[in-house]
Amino acid sequence: MDEQHLVAELVAVVVAVVAGRPTVLAVPALPDEPAGLPAGPLQAGESSLQASLRSWVASRTGRQLGYVEQLYTFADADRGLDDAARRISVSYLGLTTADAVGETWEDVYSFLPWEDQRRGTRLVDEVVAPQLTHWVGAAGSPEERLARRRRCDLTFGRGGQPWVPELALQRYELLYEVGLLPESREPWRLPADDLVPGERMIGDHRRILATGLARLRTKIQYRPVVFELMAPEFTLGQLQSCVEALAGQVLHKQNFRRLVEQQALVEETGARAAGTGGRPARLYRFRRSVLDERQVAGTKLPALRAR
Repeated sequence: MDEQHLVAELVAVVVAVVAGRPTVLAVPALPDEPAGLPAGPLQAGESSLQASLRSWVASRTGRQLGYVEQLYTFADADRGLDDAARRISVSYLGLTTADAVGETWEDVYSFLPWEDQRRGTRLVDEVVAPQLTHWVGAAGSPEERLARRRRCDLTFGRGGQPWVPELALQRYELLYEVGLLPESREPWRLPADDLVPGERMIGDHRRILATGLARLRTKIQYRPVVFELMAPEFTLGQLQSCVEALAGQVLHKQNFRRLVEQQALVEETGARAAGTGGRPARLYRFRRSVLDERQVAGTKLPALRAR
């Protein structure tokens, strides 16, 4: 039997929020090939994988990452480059600001468009839900049909269930399993006209991106990591826009501001924003105590529940 050798790589989900859009650092697509996340071989000589990631991203982009967290190690049997190699990807989530020229930032929701609920649920209602209903109806038994229905309802907020932003990975996995994505396995993949819209990524990088989005949506609710994505000074409107971009949902303005004040997350700088139109908005910054808690649980932003 032929032996396979392992090829280990780092895959980085580097996120920034630009003009109210959650963006991800992407590798430009080659002709006839989809884009991908930055990826490269593990480097020897680093004290940790996280240090290796920081060093690698800095050398490749000239940027320093703020918050960094390991996601998962992906080692599916069919991820090999060829018959003699099997690829193992160690994925990380990194947060930064996107203000450099020459880097390729792509809208996260161009790859996962069903995750953006800020302008309504038309994509889910008119494209995803009918296909899921067909999948439910194709179950081989009443018990399986009920299980499929419950899974669809819980995952996509149907049947009276709430939409849960943190279930981004589960939604991707369900679409993959049902055959609604171009990367779905051949035996189950539906015809192209029936697929859910969304840009492809190389390999399983779209799955890794969904993993990073799910982790970030969870993390911003109980750790003050969102400041890594903000300028040193900002308006409360800009802060809310950033959180909404990550959550993919519109949040109630007064409830958001009330909870930010209750959590003592920010303090006024004494200055006002220029060029906002109308009365200049107050500028804020994160309190020093919040900045010191970047690795400590306890300070949170509003729970991601808009409806």
